[in-house]
Amino acid sequence: MAAYKAAELARLLTQDGIDVQTVMTQSACHFVGPVTFQSLTGNPVHTDLWETNAANNMAHINLSRNVDAILVAPASADFIARLANGRADDLLATLCLARNCPLMIAPAMNRQMWENPATQRNLSLLRHDGIKILGPASGEQACGEIGMGRMLEACELIEAVRAALQTGWLQGKNVLVTAGPTFEAIDAVRGITNSSSGKMGYAIALAAMEAGAKVTLVSGPTCLMPPAVDKVIRVVSANDMLIAVQAEISQTDIFISVAAVADYRVEKINPQKIKKTDARLSLELIPNPDILMTVSNLPRPPFCVGFAAETEDLEKNAEIKRRKKKLPLLVANLAQDAIGSDESELMLLDDAGKHILPKASKIAQARHLIKHISSLYKQ
Repeated sequence: MAAYKAAELARLLTQDGIDVQTVMTQSACHFVGPVTFQSLTGNPVHTDLWETNAANNMAHINLSRNVDAILVAPASADFIARLANGRADDLLATLCLARNCPLMIAPAMNRQMWENPATQRNLSLLRHDGIKILGPASGEQACGEIGMGRMLEACELIEAVRAALQTGWLQGKNVLVTAGPTFEAIDAVRGITNSSSGKMGYAIALAAMEAGAKVTLVSGPTCLMPPAVDKVIRVVSANDMLIAVQAEISQTDIFISVAAVADYRVEKINPQKIKKTDARLSLELIPNPDILMTVSNLPRPPFCVGFAAETEDLEKNAEIKRRKKKLPLLVANLAQDAIGSDESELMLLDDAGKHILPKASKIAQARHLIKHISSLYKQ
Protein backbone atom coordinates (compact mmCIF):
# COMPACT_ATOMS: atom_id res chain seq x y z
CA MET A 1 0.00 0.00 0.00
CA ALA A 2 2.81 2.41 0.87
CA ALA A 3 4.36 1.91 -2.59
CA TYR A 4 1.41 3.35 -4.50
CA LYS A 5 1.06 6.16 -1.92
CA ALA A 6 4.67 7.13 -2.64
CA ALA A 7 3.88 7.44 -6.35
CA GLU A 8 0.79 9.52 -5.56
CA LEU A 9 2.89 11.70 -3.24
CA ALA A 10 5.43 12.38 -6.00
CA ARG A 11 2.65 13.31 -8.42
CA LEU A 12 0.90 15.68 -6.01
CA LEU A 13 4.12 17.38 -4.90
CA THR A 14 5.05 17.99 -8.54
CA GLN A 15 1.57 19.39 -9.26
CA ASP A 16 2.08 21.69 -6.27
CA GLY A 17 5.05 23.28 -8.06
CA ILE A 18 7.70 21.54 -5.94
CA ASP A 19 10.82 20.22 -7.69
CA VAL A 20 10.97 16.55 -6.68
CA GLN A 21 14.21 14.58 -6.88
CA THR A 22 13.66 10.85 -6.33
CA VAL A 23 16.16 8.51 -4.67
CA MET A 24 15.31 4.81 -4.51
CA THR A 25 16.94 1.98 -2.62
CA GLN A 26 17.41 -1.38 -4.30
CA SER A 27 14.56 -2.76 -2.21
CA ALA A 28 12.26 0.05 -3.35
CA CYS A 29 12.92 -0.85 -6.97
CA HIS A 30 11.36 -4.27 -6.34
CA PHE A 31 8.03 -2.54 -5.59
CA VAL A 32 7.93 0.31 -8.14
CA GLY A 33 10.16 0.88 -11.14
CA PRO A 34 12.26 4.05 -11.36
CA VAL A 35 10.58 4.91 -14.69
CA THR A 36 7.32 5.48 -12.81
CA PHE A 37 8.84 8.22 -10.65
CA GLN A 38 10.73 9.72 -13.57
CA SER A 39 7.48 10.11 -15.51
CA LEU A 40 5.67 11.56 -12.48
CA THR A 41 8.33 14.11 -11.52
CA GLY A 42 10.01 14.84 -14.83
CA ASN A 43 13.42 14.26 -13.21
CA PRO A 44 15.83 11.33 -13.46
CA VAL A 45 15.70 8.84 -10.58
CA HIS A 46 18.83 8.12 -8.53
CA THR A 47 19.51 4.61 -7.27
CA ASP A 48 23.28 4.15 -7.13
CA LEU A 49 25.78 5.57 -4.65
CA TRP A 50 28.47 5.10 -7.29
CA GLU A 51 26.70 6.59 -10.31
CA THR A 52 29.41 8.00 -12.60
CA ASN A 53 27.36 10.73 -14.27
CA ALA A 54 27.15 12.75 -11.03
CA ALA A 55 29.47 15.72 -10.66
CA ASN A 56 32.63 14.65 -8.82
CA ASN A 57 31.02 11.20 -8.55
CA MET A 58 29.37 12.44 -5.35
CA ALA A 59 25.64 12.00 -5.80
CA HIS A 60 25.11 11.91 -2.04
CA ILE A 61 26.55 15.42 -1.72
CA ASN A 62 24.97 16.89 -4.84
CA LEU A 63 21.49 15.64 -3.98
CA SER A 64 21.60 16.79 -0.36
CA ARG A 65 22.59 20.35 -1.27
CA ASN A 66 20.31 23.03 -2.70
CA VAL A 67 17.19 21.28 -1.39
CA ASP A 68 14.76 22.56 1.23
CA ALA A 69 13.86 19.24 2.82
CA ILE A 70 14.26 15.46 2.50
CA LEU A 71 11.26 13.18 2.97
CA VAL A 72 11.71 9.40 3.15
CA ALA A 73 8.36 7.79 2.32
CA PRO A 74 7.95 4.98 2.97
CA ALA A 75 10.60 4.47 5.66
CA SER A 76 10.96 0.76 6.43
CA ALA A 77 12.03 -0.69 9.75
CA ASP A 78 15.38 -1.55 8.16
CA PHE A 79 15.96 1.98 6.89
CA ILE A 80 14.97 3.46 10.27
CA ALA A 81 17.51 1.16 11.96
CA ARG A 82 20.25 2.15 9.52
CA LEU A 83 19.47 5.86 9.86
CA ALA A 84 19.43 5.68 13.67
CA ASN A 85 22.87 4.12 13.66
CA GLY A 86 24.42 6.47 11.12
CA ARG A 87 24.92 3.85 8.41
CA ALA A 88 26.03 5.03 4.98
CA ASP A 89 25.73 1.84 2.96
CA ASP A 90 23.60 3.08 0.06
CA LEU A 91 22.77 6.37 -1.66
CA LEU A 92 19.69 7.22 0.40
CA ALA A 93 21.29 6.58 3.79
CA THR A 94 24.44 8.44 2.77
CA LEU A 95 22.71 11.58 1.55
CA CYS A 96 20.58 11.65 4.74
CA LEU A 97 23.82 11.53 6.72
CA ALA A 98 25.38 14.27 4.59
CA ARG A 99 22.36 16.59 4.52
CA ASN A 100 22.18 20.21 5.65
CA CYS A 101 18.38 20.51 5.55
CA PRO A 102 15.39 19.16 7.57
CA LEU A 103 14.78 15.41 7.34
CA MET A 104 11.34 13.81 7.69
CA ILE A 105 10.47 10.13 7.57
CA ALA A 106 7.10 8.41 7.09
CA PRO A 107 7.28 4.93 8.65
CA ALA A 108 5.49 2.03 6.99
CA MET A 109 5.63 -1.54 8.29
CA ASN A 110 3.73 -4.41 9.87
CA ARG A 111 2.15 -3.57 13.22
CA GLN A 112 4.39 -5.97 15.16
CA MET A 113 7.50 -4.54 13.51
CA TRP A 114 6.30 -1.08 14.53
CA GLU A 115 5.68 -2.16 18.13
CA ASN A 116 8.97 -4.01 18.42
CA PRO A 117 11.14 -2.44 21.16
CA ALA A 118 14.10 -2.20 18.75
CA THR A 119 12.07 -0.08 16.31
CA GLN A 120 10.83 2.17 19.11
CA ARG A 121 14.39 2.63 20.41
CA ASN A 122 15.53 3.62 16.93
CA LEU A 123 12.68 6.11 16.56
CA SER A 124 13.55 7.62 19.92
CA LEU A 125 17.11 8.18 18.72
CA LEU A 126 15.87 9.84 15.53
CA ARG A 127 13.56 12.17 17.45
CA HIS A 128 16.48 13.08 19.72
CA ASP A 129 18.49 13.90 16.59
CA GLY A 130 15.78 16.30 15.42
CA ILE A 131 14.35 14.12 12.67
CA LYS A 132 10.60 14.59 12.18
CA ILE A 133 8.56 11.37 12.38
CA LEU A 134 5.34 11.57 10.35
CA GLY A 135 2.85 8.94 11.46
CA PRO A 136 2.24 6.12 11.09
CA ALA A 137 -1.52 5.64 11.16
CA SER A 138 -3.58 2.70 12.27
CA GLY A 139 -5.52 0.66 9.73
CA GLU A 140 -5.54 -2.28 7.35
CA GLN A 141 -2.08 -3.30 6.19
CA ALA A 142 -0.83 -5.05 3.06
CA CYS A 143 -0.32 -8.25 5.06
CA GLY A 144 -4.02 -8.28 5.96
CA GLU A 145 -3.51 -7.39 9.62
CA ILE A 146 -4.90 -4.27 11.26
CA GLY A 147 -2.95 -1.94 13.53
CA MET A 148 -0.31 0.80 13.75
CA GLY A 149 2.22 0.93 10.96
CA ARG A 150 0.22 2.11 7.97
CA MET A 151 1.92 5.00 6.14
CA LEU A 152 0.10 8.33 6.22
CA GLU A 153 -1.88 9.31 3.15
CA ALA A 154 -0.16 11.37 0.47
CA CYS A 155 -2.27 14.45 1.27
CA GLU A 156 -1.17 14.33 4.93
CA LEU A 157 2.49 14.06 3.96
CA ILE A 158 2.16 16.99 1.57
CA GLU A 159 0.92 19.13 4.47
CA ALA A 160 4.05 18.24 6.43
CA VAL A 161 6.27 19.14 3.46
CA ARG A 162 4.50 22.48 3.05
CA ALA A 163 5.03 23.16 6.74
CA ALA A 164 8.77 22.46 6.38
CA LEU A 165 8.97 25.00 3.55
CA GLN A 166 7.21 27.84 5.39
CA THR A 167 8.84 30.91 6.89
CA GLY A 168 8.27 29.91 10.51
CA TRP A 169 6.26 32.85 11.91
CA LEU A 170 5.34 30.65 14.88
CA GLN A 171 8.46 28.51 15.01
CA GLY A 172 8.82 26.85 18.40
CA LYS A 173 5.42 28.00 19.68
CA ASN A 174 2.74 25.68 21.06
CA VAL A 175 -0.66 26.36 19.50
CA LEU A 176 -3.92 24.85 20.72
CA VAL A 177 -6.88 24.93 18.30
CA THR A 178 -10.46 23.86 18.98
CA ALA A 179 -12.61 23.00 15.96
CA GLY A 180 -15.94 21.60 14.88
CA PRO A 181 -19.23 21.43 16.78
CA THR A 182 -20.03 19.85 20.11
CA PHE A 183 -22.87 17.37 20.63
CA GLU A 184 -24.96 17.47 23.80
CA ALA A 185 -26.97 14.29 24.35
CA ILE A 186 -30.70 14.41 25.03
CA ASP A 187 -31.15 10.65 25.22
CA ALA A 188 -29.43 7.56 23.85
CA VAL A 189 -29.86 8.64 20.20
CA ARG A 190 -30.70 12.36 20.10
CA GLY A 191 -28.78 15.49 20.90
CA ILE A 192 -28.27 19.25 20.54
CA THR A 193 -25.51 20.50 18.28
CA ASN A 194 -24.39 23.50 16.20
CA SER A 195 -24.09 23.79 12.43
CA SER A 196 -20.33 23.61 12.01
CA SER A 197 -18.31 21.62 9.48
CA GLY A 198 -14.99 22.16 11.27
CA LYS A 199 -13.38 23.33 8.01
CA MET A 200 -12.10 26.65 9.36
CA GLY A 201 -10.66 25.16 12.54
CA TYR A 202 -8.89 22.42 10.60
CA ALA A 203 -7.54 24.99 8.11
CA ILE A 204 -6.19 27.12 10.98
CA ALA A 205 -4.52 24.09 12.56
CA LEU A 206 -2.85 23.36 9.21
CA ALA A 207 -1.77 27.00 8.73
CA ALA A 208 -0.29 27.12 12.25
CA MET A 209 1.63 23.92 11.51
CA GLU A 210 2.88 25.44 8.25
CA ALA A 211 4.11 28.44 10.25
CA GLY A 212 6.33 26.16 12.34
CA ALA A 213 4.17 25.78 15.43
CA LYS A 214 3.66 22.60 17.42
CA VAL A 215 -0.09 22.19 17.05
CA THR A 216 -2.65 20.36 19.16
CA LEU A 217 -6.12 20.09 17.63
CA VAL A 218 -9.12 19.45 19.88
CA SER A 219 -11.95 18.46 17.56
CA GLY A 220 -15.64 17.91 18.04
CA PRO A 221 -17.49 15.44 15.77
CA THR A 222 -16.67 16.08 12.08
CA CYS A 223 -16.25 14.05 8.90
CA LEU A 224 -12.93 15.76 8.07
CA MET A 225 -9.49 14.19 7.88
CA PRO A 226 -7.35 16.12 10.40
CA PRO A 227 -4.09 17.71 9.21
CA ALA A 228 -0.84 16.04 10.24
CA VAL A 229 -0.49 18.11 13.43
CA ASP A 230 1.45 16.95 16.47
CA LYS A 231 -1.63 15.86 18.45
CA VAL A 232 -5.33 15.35 17.75
CA ILE A 233 -7.81 15.00 20.63
CA ARG A 234 -11.34 13.98 19.66
CA VAL A 235 -14.20 15.04 21.92
CA VAL A 236 -17.99 15.06 21.81
CA SER A 237 -19.54 17.43 24.35
CA ALA A 238 -18.63 20.91 25.58
CA ASN A 239 -17.54 19.46 28.91
CA ASP A 240 -15.32 16.97 27.06
CA MET A 241 -13.75 19.85 25.15
CA LEU A 242 -13.22 21.91 28.30
CA ILE A 243 -11.44 19.01 30.01
CA ALA A 244 -9.22 18.45 26.96
CA VAL A 245 -8.34 22.16 26.74
CA GLN A 246 -7.58 22.42 30.46
CA ALA A 247 -5.24 19.44 30.20
CA GLU A 248 -3.22 21.17 27.44
CA ILE A 249 -3.44 24.86 28.29
CA SER A 250 -0.49 25.07 30.70
CA GLN A 251 1.89 24.33 27.84
CA THR A 252 0.10 26.52 25.29
CA ASP A 253 1.44 29.82 23.94
CA ILE A 254 -1.50 30.62 21.64
CA PHE A 255 -5.08 29.40 22.08
CA ILE A 256 -7.36 29.69 19.03
CA SER A 257 -10.96 28.89 19.93
CA VAL A 258 -12.69 28.15 16.63
CA ALA A 259 -15.09 25.43 17.77
CA ALA A 260 -18.84 26.08 17.67
CA VAL A 261 -19.53 25.04 21.24
CA ALA A 262 -23.18 24.45 22.16
CA ASP A 263 -24.28 27.14 24.62
CA TYR A 264 -26.65 24.83 26.47
CA ARG A 265 -26.98 21.18 27.43
CA VAL A 266 -29.83 19.08 28.78
CA GLU A 267 -29.83 19.04 32.56
CA LYS A 268 -30.83 15.38 32.77
CA ILE A 269 -29.87 13.00 29.95
CA ASN A 270 -32.26 10.10 29.46
CA PRO A 271 -30.18 6.88 29.24
CA GLN A 272 -32.79 5.31 26.95
CA LYS A 273 -34.43 6.55 23.76
CA ILE A 274 -37.41 8.78 24.58
CA LYS A 275 -40.45 7.28 22.89
CA LYS A 276 -42.53 9.54 20.66
CA THR A 277 -46.06 10.29 21.86
CA ASP A 278 -48.73 12.87 21.04
CA ALA A 279 -47.84 14.80 24.19
CA ARG A 280 -45.52 17.80 24.23
CA LEU A 281 -41.99 17.24 25.46
CA SER A 282 -40.13 19.80 27.55
CA LEU A 283 -36.37 19.82 28.06
CA GLU A 284 -34.67 21.69 30.87
CA LEU A 285 -31.51 23.30 29.47
CA ILE A 286 -28.60 24.61 31.52
CA PRO A 287 -25.66 26.72 30.30
CA ASN A 288 -22.50 25.03 29.13
CA PRO A 289 -19.14 26.32 30.36
CA ASP A 290 -17.61 29.13 28.29
CA ILE A 291 -14.32 27.50 27.32
CA LEU A 292 -12.72 30.62 25.86
CA MET A 293 -13.64 32.82 28.84
CA THR A 294 -12.39 30.14 31.22
CA VAL A 295 -9.00 30.26 29.51
CA SER A 296 -8.82 34.04 29.04
CA ASN A 297 -9.54 34.57 32.76
CA LEU A 298 -6.68 32.38 33.93
CA PRO A 299 -4.07 34.17 36.06
CA ARG A 300 -1.53 33.74 33.25
CA PRO A 301 -3.54 33.05 30.10
CA PRO A 302 -2.01 32.25 26.71
CA PHE A 303 -2.56 34.62 23.79
CA CYS A 304 -6.28 33.99 23.16
CA VAL A 305 -8.06 34.26 19.82
CA GLY A 306 -11.83 33.91 19.67
CA PHE A 307 -14.34 33.38 16.86
CA ALA A 308 -17.82 34.87 16.62
CA ALA A 309 -20.38 33.68 14.09
CA GLU A 310 -23.19 36.26 14.08
CA THR A 311 -26.38 36.60 12.04
CA GLU A 312 -26.78 40.40 12.46
CA ASP A 313 -24.88 43.50 13.62
CA LEU A 314 -21.64 41.64 13.04
CA GLU A 315 -19.09 44.26 14.11
CA LYS A 316 -21.07 45.51 17.12
CA ASN A 317 -21.84 42.07 18.55
CA ALA A 318 -18.34 40.75 17.89
CA GLU A 319 -16.65 43.72 19.58
CA ILE A 320 -18.89 43.33 22.63
CA LYS A 321 -17.83 39.69 22.84
CA ARG A 322 -14.15 40.57 22.43
CA ARG A 323 -14.21 43.08 25.29
CA LYS A 324 -16.30 40.88 27.56
CA LYS A 325 -13.83 37.99 27.16
CA LYS A 326 -10.75 40.26 27.28
CA LEU A 327 -9.38 39.00 23.98
CA PRO A 328 -6.49 40.58 22.06
CA LEU A 329 -8.06 39.32 18.82
CA LEU A 330 -11.50 38.15 17.75
CA VAL A 331 -12.41 36.82 14.29
CA ALA A 332 -15.98 37.47 13.17
CA ASN A 333 -18.08 36.31 10.25
CA LEU A 334 -21.69 36.02 9.23
CA ALA A 335 -22.88 32.52 10.08
CA GLN A 336 -25.22 32.30 7.10
CA ASP A 337 -22.35 32.97 4.67
CA ALA A 338 -19.70 30.71 6.20
CA ILE A 339 -21.16 27.53 7.68
CA GLY A 340 -20.38 24.54 5.48
CA SER A 341 -18.79 26.69 2.78
CA ASP A 342 -15.23 26.34 1.51
CA GLU A 343 -14.91 30.14 1.40
CA SER A 344 -15.51 32.92 3.87
CA GLU A 345 -15.10 36.64 4.49
CA LEU A 346 -13.57 37.49 7.86
CA MET A 347 -13.47 40.56 10.07
CA LEU A 348 -10.54 40.74 12.49
CA LEU A 349 -11.07 42.90 15.58
CA ASP A 350 -8.15 43.86 17.81
CA ASP A 351 -7.01 46.84 19.86
CA ALA A 352 -5.98 48.65 16.67
CA GLY A 353 -9.46 48.37 15.16
CA LYS A 354 -11.06 46.43 12.32
CA HIS A 355 -9.30 44.51 9.55
CA ILE A 356 -11.29 42.94 6.69
CA LEU A 357 -10.14 39.78 4.92
CA PRO A 358 -12.12 39.69 1.64
CA LYS A 359 -13.85 36.46 0.63
CA ALA A 360 -11.37 33.67 -0.11
CA SER A 361 -10.82 29.98 0.53
CA LYS A 362 -10.71 28.99 4.17
CA ILE A 363 -7.10 27.79 3.95
CA ALA A 364 -6.09 31.16 2.43
CA GLN A 365 -7.95 32.98 5.20
CA ALA A 366 -6.34 30.73 7.81
CA ARG A 367 -2.86 31.61 6.53
CA HIS A 368 -3.66 35.35 6.61
CA LEU A 369 -5.01 34.95 10.12
CA ILE A 370 -1.95 33.08 11.39
CA LYS A 371 0.28 35.83 9.98
CA HIS A 372 -1.83 38.46 11.78
CA ILE A 373 -1.75 36.47 15.02
CA SER A 374 2.03 36.17 14.83
CA SER A 375 2.42 39.94 14.37
CA LEU A 376 0.23 40.66 17.43
CA TYR A 377 1.86 37.94 19.51
CA LYS A 378 5.34 39.37 18.95
CA GLN A 379 4.35 42.93 19.96
